[in-house]
Amino acid sequence: MALLSVLTPVLAVVLCLVIGFMLVRSRDTETTSTSPDKTKAASKANLRPWVDQDLQDDTESRAREEEDGDWVDSNEEEDLPHVPYSPKRYTEETMLERTKDFYTLMNQRRSVRFISPEPVPREVIDNVIRTAGTAPSGAHTEPWTFVVVSDTETKHQIRLIVEEEEEMNYRQRMGDKWVNDLAKLRTNWIKEYLDIAPYLVLIFKQTYGILPNSKKKTHYYNEISVSVSCGILLAALQNAGLVTVTSTPLNCGPQLRVLLKRPANEKLLMLLPVGYPASDATVPDLKRKPLDEIMVHM
Repeated sequence: MALLSVLTPVLAVVLCLVIGFMLVRSRDTETTSTSPDKTKAASKANLRPWVDQDLQDDTESRAREEEDGDWVDSNEEEDLPHVPYSPKRYTEETMLERTKDFYTLMNQRRSVRFISPEPVPREVIDNVIRTAGTAPSGAHTEPWTFVVVSDTETKHQIRLIVEEEEEMNYRQRMGDKWVNDLAKLRTNWIKEYLDIAPYLVLIFKQTYGILPNSKKKTHYYNEISVSVSCGILLAALQNAGLVTVTSTPLNCGPQLRVLLKRPANEKLLMLLPVGYPASDATVPDLKRKPLDEIMVHM
């Protein structure tokens, strides 16, 4: 009996500890189970589908709309007048002929890594960039900057940055499968064409705009808009008889942005060496998919 009287307080303490532990465990489990939902709800509330999450630039001082008041209000912008639009209309025969001719021209387009150092008239490049600038964009924000580099030293600096990162990509980041898939194309981290091509065109996407009054303007779907512009740019180069190879230098964006003195709201999307094909240029003997493999007609 004496033993029981001694153990009773001990048992009571143990029981209290067990109950307390169970209550804490239950509360933690509830918090854990609801936390993802709250996080998902918060993410959904802040979701802006036109803002791209890739190609992050760690040198950027990220600005958030909700953290400052220097973003332009859409009500501040002037209303645009609408004007008549009457483009030339072709006969069906002419349409068919023009579409066939344009397909024949574009079907000759290839990614060319052997580029001649022969000079290209600057005005030709200007017209090509003008053509790329006709692309559609979200809310007509035109979120692109085309940096044209012809200076020999700057081109070489670009090559050094790209090759250093590309070697790291091939040796470590890309993985065996990616490297093996590229082997048939005979590509590697050596990019001689960055020195040789008369022009390098670096296309930056503007993640937001900066107005003359220093206010910031949202650029909707900026990466999609700039990608469409790049497609038009490639067509314009082909139309001019020039060649290029589409290059998306992985992890080079921040360094190249600093080298070219571009502002923090711009991120590198694509790099294009531009020129005439070298006299001994070769390309892989690739075949394109037929129409029935790329089109679904309903």
